[in-house]
Amino acid sequence: MTALSRPRRHTRRPVWEEPPTRAGQAGKGLTLGLVLAAILVPLYAVVLTSFSTQAAINRAGGLVLLPDELTTSAYGQIFANRLVTHALWVSCAITVAGTLFSMILTVLCAYGLSRQGSWGHRPILMTFVVTMFFSGGIIPGFLLVSALGGYDQYWSLVLPGAVSVFNILVMRAFFAATSRELIDAAGIDGAGHWRTLWSVVLPTSRPVLAVISLFYAVGYWNSFFNAMLFLPDNGKWPLQMVIYTYTLQGTALPGTGITQTGQYLGHQEVAPLSIQMAVVTLTLVPIVLAYPFVQRHFAKGMLLGAVKG
Repeated sequence: MTALSRPRRHTRRPVWEEPPTRAGQAGKGLTLGLVLAAILVPLYAVVLTSFSTQAAINRAGGLVLLPDELTTSAYGQIFANRLVTHALWVSCAITVAGTLFSMILTVLCAYGLSRQGSWGHRPILMTFVVTMFFSGGIIPGFLLVSALGGYDQYWSLVLPGAVSVFNILVMRAFFAATSRELIDAAGIDGAGHWRTLWSVVLPTSRPVLAVISLFYAVGYWNSFFNAMLFLPDNGKWPLQMVIYTYTLQGTALPGTGITQTGQYLGHQEVAPLSIQMAVVTLTLVPIVLAYPFVQRHFAKGMLLGAVKG
C-alpha cells in the first residue's frame, strides 16, 4: 500500500464537526436554563401578583413569588371599568385592521420590487433603504398627520407607521426566491401579475407571511407613542396607553376609580399593584395565544428570506 492510498487515522476535523463533550452539553443546558428562568420568573411573578391581595403583597415586599391569598378582585375591578375594557377592544381593532392594511401594502410593494424588470426597480428600492436610516422627525410627522385631519382620529394609529422597510426587504427576498419555473408556467397559461401573485407566489410564501404578520401585529399591539401624540381623549386610548399612564407613570386614570392608595371592592381590598399587574397580564394574553400558531414558521420565514436575498 502506497503512502497516497494509506488512510489517515488522525485527521483533525473542524470544531463544529466534533461531537459535543459532556461539559459542553452541560454548559448549553445551564445557559438555556438561565435564559428560560430570566424570562419565565418575571412573567410568573407578574401573573401571580395580579391574583394576590394587598396583605400578600405586603408580606412579599412587592411582587409575589409564592401563592398566598389568591383572589380575582383585580380582574373584576378592571372588567367592571368601562375605560379599560374599551381600551382592550380598541387595541384589538387597531391590531387587526392595522395588520391587514400593512400586510396588503407590504405584499404589493415586495412583489413589485422582487421583479427585476419592473419600472424604477432600483431607484425605488434605494429610496426605501434610505428611509431606514433617515426620517423627517417627530414634529414634522405630527404636523403632517394633524394637517391631514388625523388628530384625535383612530387612523393616526395606523397610517403613520403602516409599512416597515425591513419587513418589505425580507418579504422581497423571499418572493425573489420563488421558483422561476412556476412563474414562467403561470405566464404561459395566461396569468398576469395579479394572478401570479395570488395563485403562485403567496401560496409558496406562507412562512414569511406568517412571520411578518406577527411582527406587524405585535408592533400595533404594543404601540402607545402614536396614541400619546394624536389621541388627547382618554376614552379613545388603546390598552398600551392605559398601561403607560397608570402602571409606568404611577398616575390615576380619570374616571376609572383606580387610585394609587388602594381601593375596596365589596369587603376585599384591591391592591394597586395587583391591578397594575392584571392590566399587564391582559396585554400578554393575545400575543401568548397567537405565537404558537406562527412559531414553526420563524426559522424558515426569516432565515430563508435573508440567506437567499
